Amino acid sequence: MYVDRSAGWTAGRFGAVVVACSALFSAVGCSADAGYGVRVAGDSAGVGASAAADGKTAGRDNEGAGRASGARPVPSVPEPAVLAQARVNIPDGQTVGVGMPISVTFSRPVPAAERKGVENWLRVQTSSGTKGAWSWVKDSSLLDGQRVDFRPSTAYWQSGTRVTLRLGSHGARHFVIGRSLVATVDAKTHMMTVRTGGTTRRIPVTTGAPGTDTWNGTMVVMDKQRKVLMDSRTVGLGNEYRGDYFWAVHLTTSGTYVHQNPRANTEAGHRNVTHGCVGLASDGAAQRFYDQVRVGDVVTVTGADKDTVAAGNGYGDWNLTWKQWLAHSAAGATTTA
Repeated sequence: MYVDRSAGWTAGRFGAVVVACSALFSAVGCSADAGYGVRVAGDSAGVGASAAADGKTAGRDNEGAGRASGARPVPSVPEPAVLAQARVNIPDGQTVGVGMPISVTFSRPVPAAERKGVENWLRVQTSSGTKGAWSWVKDSSLLDGQRVDFRPSTAYWQSGTRVTLRLGSHGARHFVIGRSLVATVDAKTHMMTVRTGGTTRRIPVTTGAPGTDTWNGTMVVMDKQRKVLMDSRTVGLGNEYRGDYFWAVHLTTSGTYVHQNPRANTEAGHRNVTHGCVGLASDGAAQRFYDQVRVGDVVTVTGADKDTVAAGNGYGDWNLTWKQWLAHSAAGATTTA
């Protein structure tokens, strides 16, 4: 059975050691070889560190167009103190995939009455005039009010968009939206279709076996590692597996990956046999996918006999409609520029 053990994780800090196909590690018996880990997402530094980076990159602020008519005005309320210790999931200067939301987490829950002020002081500027909104997401390992995400309205980010997030007086983050890559996994046909750069590629896969099915829905690449130690004992599955799995692309806080799986050598394209992950063969398919994807790319699973992944289980933000997204926003939609 799929077990979700997400305690100890926070949005924006997904680059920690990770372990199991079907769930996040508990503190017992799980580790990853740091010499093999490739950490390209997440940021454990608070915004104080980004203030120094802001001074180095401030010259980029004028690259975009002027303020759009729908942009939010300068806040009239005092700057919330909680911004001083806010954490951001995207490091300064990074290029991310089209699905990457901006995720800000706080050391304490923000009361409902203060959330509009926080949203207004978290100012997003883009070179493309993207329409979007902040929304308060219940992270699987945080209290309500400790995480707020920003995403565009009805589609993913536009490739090439330059984005600046200003955290009040506590610095800024600048990042760029890279080329589009969207992978769709069909659990019934055992195939993954990868669309990027105007090309389409189909890859045989194996997904979760009955009882340990893969999450349905849209997930966003959180990080990736060349090697991850996965141990079934940490998720209540006894001694079914314990070993290193290679070319691991991390999709959810609860431990869903796309990774190389020896059983995929015979089962990919035919049968679902994993403990919840998407398995790729060791004939080079897993490494090619790993080399191609970046943090923020999109992976959508359809046809699995399981619920849709929650918004707060990694970056499941896109599983909410725009109306549902706005229902958890205090300040509403804004046009950035």
